[in-house]
Amino acid sequence: MAEIAEWARQRPWGVRLEWGLTGAMALGPGSACVVVVDVLSFTTSVSVAVEAGTRVLPYPWRDGGAAEFAARHGAELAVGRRAVSERQPWSLSPAALRCAPVAERLVLPSPNGSAISAAVSGVPVVAACLRNASAVARWIAGRGWGSARQPVAVIAAGEHWPGRDGLRPAVEDWLGAGAVAAALARSAAGPLSPEAHAAAVAYGGIADVAALIRDCASGRELAEGGFTQDVAAATELDSSGVVPVLTDGAFVDAAW
Repeated sequence: MAEIAEWARQRPWGVRLEWGLTGAMALGPGSACVVVVDVLSFTTSVSVAVEAGTRVLPYPWRDGGAAEFAARHGAELAVGRRAVSERQPWSLSPAALRCAPVAERLVLPSPNGSAISAAVSGVPVVAACLRNASAVARWIAGRGWGSARQPVAVIAAGEHWPGRDGLRPAVEDWLGAGAVAAALARSAAGPLSPEAHAAAVAYGGIADVAALIRDCASGRELAEGGFTQDVAAATELDSSGVVPVLTDGAFVDAAW
């Protein structure tokens, strides 16, 4: 990609925040780690699967090589929410993953969080969501990361407009990124960039985050499709202590 302008790198802040794949490519180099936030639903699904003991391999969405990639890595392949079957019970739905047999390894494609995770190289990648924001922040702070010398890049994945390539900034990812930034600030990381500070303030200023996400565009989209339980799973605030870190191509709990 083209050279990133210096003003876009959010220096000298210790906790930085941007959107989508381009944002990850802009802030990732030189960061101590990249935190990917895709609340509905990639990183929420990663948290659920890793809790159960599954190693999750990220892969870009709608790539014809996903099945071959899964076979090459001895992994099961997650399918679309509506394509779940007895033979392939795994999908991007966190609610479905809770009901499915535990796979040792699972390829979990998505157009946003998974694609971003797979694209980042040379930097540790952490999967965060509203379920594990505080746990992720504690783990990062425990390594001394989140300073101007060892900055953390928090990436709100966003969505894609149906039938279009354009990024749709998604309020659920903004709030998930804000939850991580706020938890990092509580752990004495920082200073927060203006972008990260704004997201943290937004998260802290909402009395009922779960209700807001149920009513936001992405929440309504899933509800209209019959996947209200996915929204419920995604809004289990700080219910999980798992810290999924991309290790040898798969997300595993940092405590393993």
